Parts: sequence; structure tokens; C-alpha cells
Amino acid sequence: MNCVGIKVPLKKEELKMKDNTYGLDIAKNIFHAFTITEDGEIIKKVLNRKTLLSYFAKRPKSLIGIEACGSSHHWAREFMKLGHDVILMNAKHVKAYLKGNKNDFNDAEAIYDCVSQANVRPVGIKTIEQQDVQLIHSFRQELIKQKTAIINQIRGHLRERGITINLGVNAFMKAIPSILENEKGLLSEFSIPLFREQYEHLKQITDAINIKDKAIDNLCHSNELSRRLHEVRGIGPKTATIVAADLGKSRVYANGRQYAASLGLVPRQHSTGGKSYLLGISKRGNKYIRTLLIHGARAVVGKIGDKKDKLSCWIRELVKRRGYNVASVALANKNARILWSLATKETSYEAAV
Repeated sequence: MNCVGIKVPLKKEELKMKDNTYGLDIAKNIFHAFTITEDGEIIKKVLNRKTLLSYFAKRPKSLIGIEACGSSHHWAREFMKLGHDVILMNAKHVKAYLKGNKNDFNDAEAIYDCVSQANVRPVGIKTIEQQDVQLIHSFRQELIKQKTAIINQIRGHLRERGITINLGVNAFMKAIPSILENEKGLLSEFSIPLFREQYEHLKQITDAINIKDKAIDNLCHSNELSRRLHEVRGIGPKTATIVAADLGKSRVYANGRQYAASLGLVPRQHSTGGKSYLLGISKRGNKYIRTLLIHGARAVVGKIGDKKDKLSCWIRELVKRRGYNVASVALANKNARILWSLATKETSYEAAV
């Protein structure tokens, strides 16, 4: 994995200086471009997959706004090869600029209006290497969903036959072989082969997950950034690799708090009449990374024991004041900020003694 940084998003001053700005609504085969010239002329263009790149290859250096969606990272990389500046934007932010009914040209105009703002919030453009890491995590998660579904299915059918199994995957896998022996005669001759077939399928999925886990471990140890992230307490190979793929060496986030906020690890805010109220965490952004960070934090909080280092003392006091769950989320927030700092400043982790 080679997480190469992408171009730094344009500064506010540079955005204002851009004369050639396009809003591009992408799809599978048909694309709609919208721009306004210096003379105020509105130009709308319908392009197909074959003519899209050739059209923009003939344009002077421009700022192209694209809504972050399927294939947006691919087209962003292609336009950057042509010398253009590209900004990907969250669909929720673009929607606020939509005027009239939703259609392709109105979407392109909304993208144009959004990318023309000085306070535009960009989405980091991923390299192929970063997307490869996300790919293996995605396939692994799908296998876990299949495994969970099969286990729940077997549990449900066994309960219908008066057989219950203790909670937990390990307890399930240990209990199934003896259940299939049907010593108590609770299973019919017809059902035993069906249960055994599902059990064998389950073992195949488990083997596939283990293969993915080993591949992720290898990715973690083979990449310099992932190795540095892995040194943080509560950060395992899975978290280190996916965060390295998410952050790379780009400068999308101005500081660590912005990155933590993008993962939904900061309080929701409700302000009115000059009064501000902080609620639970917002849970916005990448749910998968947020889940990994919180699970890793829970493991750390549960094992602080009598440790005397600064982090353990901080966690212990926080648990006393706010409880185990709040302390876990607070540590996940802290780790997200640390990971941003390590990735952005290219430094190594130094634990406080």
C-alpha cells in the first residue's frame, strides 16, 4: 500500500481567482457540465463517456466540482492528469444549492454553485492504492455479514427444535458438531444434512475471513504510515490500514478536531438565541472507521488496571466521572486526532509517560 498524497485543496483566495469553474454531474454514461463565462453567459453541455475527457482536455486549466459518489474518485484523478483542479463535495452540501426540480442540469448547476463558495468542504480524493485497501476491508465486512446471517439463521431453526446455544461465535462453533451428532434425537433425518451443509459453508466463510485478516496484517506491516499508526494504543492493524487509506498524506482536514468531527466522534450542537447545547456524538461520516476506533478504545479502557502512565490515569478519572462508554468514545476521539497528526505531520507516536 502506497498512500500517496493528493493535491492540497485550493485556498479561498485561489477559489475567488478562478475564472474557469465547472459543475459536473457524473453518471454511468451521460455527464452534464455547467459553467458561467466571464461575460455572464451560461453554458450547459451534455457529454458521454467517450467525449468527456477529450472535451476537458481542450479546456484551459479549470476548477471542476464533482459530487462525491460512485466513480467520482476515478474521474477526479483523470481530470487532474489533464492539469485541472478538482474538488469532490459531499452530496448533502451540494443539495442545499439545488434550485427547482431535480434534474441533471439543475444538479450540475448546484455543484457549480457549491464549488464556487469560499467555504467549500472538500472530500479527499483517493489514489488507487488507497481504494485497494478500502476494497479488502469492504470484502471482509461483507463476509462477516454473511457469517452473522448464517449463524443467526441456524440458531433460529435450532430453537424451533428445542436446541439453544450460548451467545458468542466461539460458543456456537464449538457446539454445532455435537448437535449435528443428534444424540438427543431432536433433529430429523431430513434436517441434519441441511444443517451440516450450512455449517460447512460457515467454515468456508470463516477461512476466507482469516485470509483477509492475514492480508490486512501484511498491509499494515508493509506500509510505513500504517506501522506508525499501529503504535497508538487501541489501534490495531485493521484500524491502522483503513485510516491510512482514508487520510493518506492529504491535507483535507485543517486539524485533528475536524477529522474527529468528520467521523462523528464530536458532540452534536444545537444553538439558538445565543444559547448552545451539546448533545450526544453526531455519528456522521465513516461508520466503519468510527466503529473500529471505539472498539479499540473499549479494549484499552477495559485493561488500564493500575497502570500509572498519563493516558491510563486520564482514562481512570474519566471513567469515574462519566462512565465506561463516555470514556471509550472520548479515547476514540483522542486517537482520531492523534492519527491525523501522525499522518499529516509524518511523525512517530510518543506515548506520554
